[in-house]
Amino acid sequence: MPPTLHPYQAYKDSGVPWLGQLPAHWEVRRLKRIARLNPSKSEVPLALRDGQAVFLPMERVGSDGRFDASEVRPISDLWNGFTYFRRGDVIVAKITPCFENGKGACLENLPTAIGFGSTEFHVIRPSSAVTAPYVYRVTTLSEFRLLGGDEMTGAAGQQRVPAEFIANFLMPLPPLPEQTAIVRFLDYMDRRIRRFIRAKQKLIKLLEEYRQALIHQAVTGKIDVRTGQPYPSYKDSGVPWLGQVPAQWELKPLKRLVRLNASVLADTTPADYEFRYIDIGTVGTGFLTREPQRLRFGNAPSRARRVLHLGDTIISTVRTYLKAVYFVDKDPEALVCSTGFAVLTPGPSTQPKYVSYLVQSNTFTDRVTAESVGTAYPAIAEERLGSFYVPVPPLPEQTAIVEYLDAQTAKLDAAIAAARREIELLREYRERLIADVVTGKVDVRQVAAQLPDEPPDQEAGTEEEEPVADELATADSQEEANGEE
Repeated sequence: MPPTLHPYQAYKDSGVPWLGQLPAHWEVRRLKRIARLNPSKSEVPLALRDGQAVFLPMERVGSDGRFDASEVRPISDLWNGFTYFRRGDVIVAKITPCFENGKGACLENLPTAIGFGSTEFHVIRPSSAVTAPYVYRVTTLSEFRLLGGDEMTGAAGQQRVPAEFIANFLMPLPPLPEQTAIVRFLDYMDRRIRRFIRAKQKLIKLLEEYRQALIHQAVTGKIDVRTGQPYPSYKDSGVPWLGQVPAQWELKPLKRLVRLNASVLADTTPADYEFRYIDIGTVGTGFLTREPQRLRFGNAPSRARRVLHLGDTIISTVRTYLKAVYFVDKDPEALVCSTGFAVLTPGPSTQPKYVSYLVQSNTFTDRVTAESVGTAYPAIAEERLGSFYVPVPPLPEQTAIVEYLDAQTAKLDAAIAAARREIELLREYRERLIADVVTGKVDVRQVAAQLPDEPPDQEAGTEEEEPVADELATADSQEEANGEE
């Protein structure tokens, strides 16, 4: 149970619209008055310049304050072209969408005395008036991110938060002992929330593995879904990675079961044509993670080309996002997907949703993984995908398989969705708790003083976040390279 928290006894007007009322004994200070911004590496002593330092590219810094400091390089290799910082600094991403996603960290535990990282970080060095962990907590406030987003400059997709915004940011400043109490309390609550989230994530993983096993058994004929038993007789499929299949099933190349990418938007499409767009970040395994974005052809990305129809299945051809599969089971209403997906339109002798379950099976996804080519984002070509041999039961059995899997996976999908919603609520609670504590809406001094000393959370790095927009944007740009026709 979270502790019961109470407000402070006396408040005053902060004079800052987003901050509102502030504890009477707190101050409001511009960040530049209590910290240095982007200090120069010229301060590094000559004796240190021949040593080694941690290197933090953007991908090694999380959106929850954690960072991976395992990469250490000679300082001479990092001196030019990277952002300098030292142990005890706070870093904040400045480029969109990393800034909005909360990428940043407090570097109190940096393994080396100094470090270097992406040029897309701002560095904040706290003075003696403020602690680094408290400054970091302030930079995680949603108001900090929203206000910073409004101040961004630069071209679309390359906008950055200017140093002046951070320097002039008006932040709440409690006395030093209170800053320490606030950080102690939030660290304590963070550990508990992460443990709850990890437990839910483990449950989701188990449910997804069971779901995958059911699909695999059904579409490869390991069980007859009508009886719950193996089929009476099997035959060698002639496909090494598939093995034996029921004697009455056929083996066909996927391109004989479906049409691949049959319908596309022409380049001559009117600029004002409006449609709903599905990109790689919109699709989970069998469901949409968010509503498709409404776009007009004139301002849509060039990868927004593949038109979807009722009964189509889409699957990502980028191996990193191979589990992104979606079956169009409702009137698509001008629905278009990225060229990073393959669109499978079933033929007249195929149960449409059978195709969706088929491409979710382990045998299929493992084969796509093995056949994908490329370095950063390996992908599979349309021709190679269409050449894969797949098991094809008679149409009545396809229907039986779909009905069985619909019934079984509905229960699992409901449990997975409930667990995901709990994770979402926990993260929302954590964000609101940080905001209330850091802005003085509640007083945690007494609670923090009574908290037990705890060793560091040994599993602190195992909470898995959902893919964030900056990673998906990178994937989308790779999709365009891999998927354009």
